[in-house]
Amino acid sequence: MDTRTSPFRLRIEHAQQALNQRGLAAVLVPSSDPHLSEYLPERWQGRQWLSGFTGSMGTLVVARDTAAVFADSRYWTQAEHELAGSGIELVKIPTGTATHHVDWLVEHLKAGETVGVDGDVLGLAAAQHLRTSLERAGIRLDTAVDLLADVWPERPALPAAPVYEHRAPQAPLSRAAKLAQVRESFLRQGATHHFVSTVDDIAWLFNLRGSDVNFNPVFLAHALLDVHGSTLFVGDGKVGADLRALLAADGVRLAPYAQAAAALAALPADAVLAIDPRRVTLGLRQNVPAGVKVVEAINPSTLFKSRKSAAEATHVREAMVQDGAAMCEFYAWFESALGKEPITEMTIDEKLSAARAKRPGFVGLSFNTIAGFNANGAMPHYHATSESHAAIEGDGLLLIDSGGQYLGGTTDITRVWPIGKITAAHRRDYTLVLKGTIALSRTRFPRGTLSPMLDAIARVPLWEHGLDYGHGTGHGVGYFLNVHEGPQSISKVIPEPQMAMEPGMITSIEPGLYRADQWGVRIENLVMNVTAATPEDGAFGDFLEFETLTLCPIDTRGIERSLLRDDEFAWLDRYHAVVRERLAPLVSGDALAWLIERTEPLP
Repeated sequence: MDTRTSPFRLRIEHAQQALNQRGLAAVLVPSSDPHLSEYLPERWQGRQWLSGFTGSMGTLVVARDTAAVFADSRYWTQAEHELAGSGIELVKIPTGTATHHVDWLVEHLKAGETVGVDGDVLGLAAAQHLRTSLERAGIRLDTAVDLLADVWPERPALPAAPVYEHRAPQAPLSRAAKLAQVRESFLRQGATHHFVSTVDDIAWLFNLRGSDVNFNPVFLAHALLDVHGSTLFVGDGKVGADLRALLAADGVRLAPYAQAAAALAALPADAVLAIDPRRVTLGLRQNVPAGVKVVEAINPSTLFKSRKSAAEATHVREAMVQDGAAMCEFYAWFESALGKEPITEMTIDEKLSAARAKRPGFVGLSFNTIAGFNANGAMPHYHATSESHAAIEGDGLLLIDSGGQYLGGTTDITRVWPIGKITAAHRRDYTLVLKGTIALSRTRFPRGTLSPMLDAIARVPLWEHGLDYGHGTGHGVGYFLNVHEGPQSISKVIPEPQMAMEPGMITSIEPGLYRADQWGVRIENLVMNVTAATPEDGAFGDFLEFETLTLCPIDTRGIERSLLRDDEFAWLDRYHAVVRERLAPLVSGDALAWLIERTEPLP
């Protein structure tokens, strides 16, 4: 691409002109919105619009004479391709939470210069770190800079999709009960008010869902709870009359979305406000009157919604059965059609989505399907497009990472399939990743174990061969909510108290191995924390183990048998026996035959 005509080069130049007009040395464009969401409404996809980098995480810095995107290893290959010709530098960082962009600003700017950022999309905790680091270097921070308003002429408006109710039986705990649970929690902290901005917390708390964000059934809103009731700040016209009446019956007042800041500013002087500093923006926090005492703690709803109830777990298991049946249908078609009709990565996305759409309770996909053949599979967050995709032909490994949103749960599964002839190197990589999946799936651990402490268990089989992967091993998963959910994270992050593993939490297990420009391997199941029986009968406290929820065969044709122990073969046979037992009643014909073949015990 000619850097002189790249649309992203031109947009960066326009942004640099705006910097000069504002007297700024640089501007920070985070991947964020006023709710600190991972997946953003189009209005706040400014980093992507300016740079062309489409990864779900990353930070853009635009300075007077340069620009840089900061992305972790999941996106390096993708970013190098997408940024080519734009003149934008890729800065490779170790994790998505790394703050190398702050160090970059300190290194490239001079004392006395000013950095601009939109405080309305900057997390409070991130803002505190940014301001401290810049001030130490004599650099000023201006948090009232919405550069996108200057340079994005056709910036999308706020989404207007309607809000709907998540009803029983899939929502077994009532809205009133959840509100009472959260209210009791913040009152116990000594607070009189509690402000919530994160859209998944709000959707869970009010038993409401929406479609303002692709793949996540959420809607844009803020909420302010007090001793007597709660106010939901949501766009005009998004809540119908019948639903308004139901909300009012539960003490929920509705107010325009834009009035959340004014409501914070109007808090009485004797109020005590509970907020989560990692889940509220600087812009909103600045509206709180100076005299109001603020209590900082994790949102109670974040903890409550991470621990699925027994009733919710029952619905999740049913969603997994439906999802597994859809995949049996798809894979039966795929293997029968392979080599007989043209199949591309795009075809896989279409056919797999269509199979899921037939299942009861299906609402939509939980993320963009990742179907990556050979080199494309080496990009963990690859997404095929009509302009750029591969045909499934020849030899190699096909990685498929997909998931669905069901009224009774959210699914996320990755499988890798051998296509044609595969090599010994393919088999070794595949088997080492599988060993990591099995190792963590079988683990027992004391209740309250901090989730990052489990990360190494899945990596040891790879580490023994000098191999590793750059992403986390597991993320929390919502209940008909976000496919990525906290507070638990099985990863290399620094453990924190709120990451304690508790019964009912659903987490992914997904070790991987990626060889740039060659192939990628990732094997992912969702698991739920359940109480484990121990030989010591509780003498050393309560222990948890994982119940594997995902139901789909793991292809055994890619296994290097010499690398698996007998107990690992036994785990795989037991898993396949459960998969066959649970899915067989829901499939027939070719799908049933495929299921039977792929779940045969290993000889």
